[in-house]
Amino acid sequence: MEKLERSFRERSFLGLGDPMVYAEKRIDALAAPDVQQGNKKWWTSNTMSYDWKDRVRLEKFSRQWFDEIDRRFLAGARLFSAQENPFYELMETSSLEGKRVLEIGCGMGFHAELLSRAGAVLTTVDISPTSVEATRARFAVKGLNADIFEMDAEALAFPDDSFDLVWSWGVIHHSSRTGRIVREIERVLKPGGSVKLMVYNLGGMSAYLTMMMRYSLKFWSGSSVDEELWRSSDGFTARFYSKDLLADLLYTFFEHVDIETFGQEADAIPLPRQLRPIARLFISNAKQRELARQRGALLFAAARKRS
Repeated sequence: MEKLERSFRERSFLGLGDPMVYAEKRIDALAAPDVQQGNKKWWTSNTMSYDWKDRVRLEKFSRQWFDEIDRRFLAGARLFSAQENPFYELMETSSLEGKRVLEIGCGMGFHAELLSRAGAVLTTVDISPTSVEATRARFAVKGLNADIFEMDAEALAFPDDSFDLVWSWGVIHHSSRTGRIVREIERVLKPGGSVKLMVYNLGGMSAYLTMMMRYSLKFWSGSSVDEELWRSSDGFTARFYSKDLLADLLYTFFEHVDIETFGQEADAIPLPRQLRPIARLFISNAKQRELARQRGALLFAAARKRS
């Protein structure tokens, strides 16, 4: 923990840009327990409310506040499919009635709400007490039920063979030891159960731009690719996976692994945010979805535990 706090102070002292981007980021020298403490500190202080550019000026954790952050999140996912809410299809919500589902990383509770409304018997966990508080508040104002716990997914406090489905969107790659979470997922899944998860794509547009514009300029100073990717992403740390590396990890524990690429508007139209609305006038939604699938920043994987 002392080493972690020192890394925060050193980065702030060195003036490495916006403290949100640099001062709180992981460095290579940190041990895994310190990384996990950094993760908890980051996600407790920086909620995923999608208001980095434009603050949500509503009462925090009110029904209206949740509705607005959900609207923003879905706007960012508009190129995942032609559907207004692509997560119905990705989650296969029509088949979740009565199923025991574990969500790893509840965040502000958007996915937890979808799973609960689909009839799942839901348990959701997060390393951040802020996320747990937010999801409990969401479920209270919307009259929903779930077991919501503060928990590190590297050591899940559930018996073997407990769940029919484990869902995790954009979470496990932030862990200090992602492989431990995958091993835990396999342990708590019932035989024949499914896992569906999203991680960052090493072959995506955002990773490519980071390596071209940041790492290529800092290579001679000793900076690592991983460290530059951590600095460019949200969270205290984040691993990026190629399809091959992700498949290799998942096939260690599961079978029938299927991986798709998804992207957002910045992947399909890699221009400054102010110019993208103009470019959209000349590129159809179908073409934008095609481009996002080719070079998107996200890998979505589905796999099954061996029976």
